[in-house]
Amino acid sequence: MGRILFGGTAALLICIFLSPRFIEFLRGREFGQHIREDGPKGHHLKAGKPTMGGLILFLAVSVPFLILTDYDWRSVGVFGAAIACAVLGFADDYTKLVRRRSLGLRARTKLLVTIAISLALWFIAEHQAHLAPTLRLRFVDYEVDLGVLYPLLIYFVVAGTTSAVNLTDGLDGLAAGCAAIVLLAYIAITFITGEYDLAMLAACLVGGCIGFLWFNAFPATIFMGDTGSLGLGGAVAGLAVMTKTELLLVLLGGIFVIEALSVALQVISFQATRKRIFLMAPIHHHFELRAWSETKIILRFWIVAAICCAIGFTIYRQSIK
Repeated sequence: MGRILFGGTAALLICIFLSPRFIEFLRGREFGQHIREDGPKGHHLKAGKPTMGGLILFLAVSVPFLILTDYDWRSVGVFGAAIACAVLGFADDYTKLVRRRSLGLRARTKLLVTIAISLALWFIAEHQAHLAPTLRLRFVDYEVDLGVLYPLLIYFVVAGTTSAVNLTDGLDGLAAGCAAIVLLAYIAITFITGEYDLAMLAACLVGGCIGFLWFNAFPATIFMGDTGSLGLGGAVAGLAVMTKTELLLVLLGGIFVIEALSVALQVISFQATRKRIFLMAPIHHHFELRAWSETKIILRFWIVAAICCAIGFTIYRQSIK
């Protein structure tokens, strides 16, 4: 328990103390956020604010984890997936900011890298951590043997989670706060099952998110960029794989699912009927255009995230009795 608390606290403090200098460094390099022209008008005031804050977040996570970890294969797999996704996000951010390519990396490049990350996570899960290639249906206490389809499941978990967290990263502190809530649930899940190395990693991630929120909360002085959102998505996906909660992640990460579904429904509706369901997707922008304050949206989304995690954790707790 002490190691878990120390790891989380260390990550929080590292992030808080190093972020001011990092923000100044980004300002000096003019690594500022680009804002979509078709986005909410209020967002244009955020143009130019430092981005790629995911770098400092994952530095704060990495230092205590690498010092305190027992290098259990499960935690190594999750950490590796998170860092690999963060590197992919950094390459995307760098391409947008330095090479002035507004769309970032090509879609094919992102797809291939995501497949590679998923295959590496599958290899560690099945061949190093010796997890069964099954999908656990905790709602009915049943397991489905996926066999050769297990890597495909892991790909969908990684690709879906990273994309959903990335879509959620549209308001100050929204993605970081929601990710911290989901990761807090994973601390509880891994702690009660005795997976203390995973719990320590989850605690470092929570600490990093909270430390980052000190500067990312409304009004933000730094944004996490794709470096942070893809990295956090990779961490959540890795934890879902290593705790056999891939399906339960739909509930635990319910707020991310809602954000991703809002985009999917908007696209399907517009293509089928030429009409939009929401004023703008992802759904947090819909509420912005309904004149909700940014703080109100963020707090209510955090509440929804907490409710989803509470329900998901309750189901998990019942399934292990």
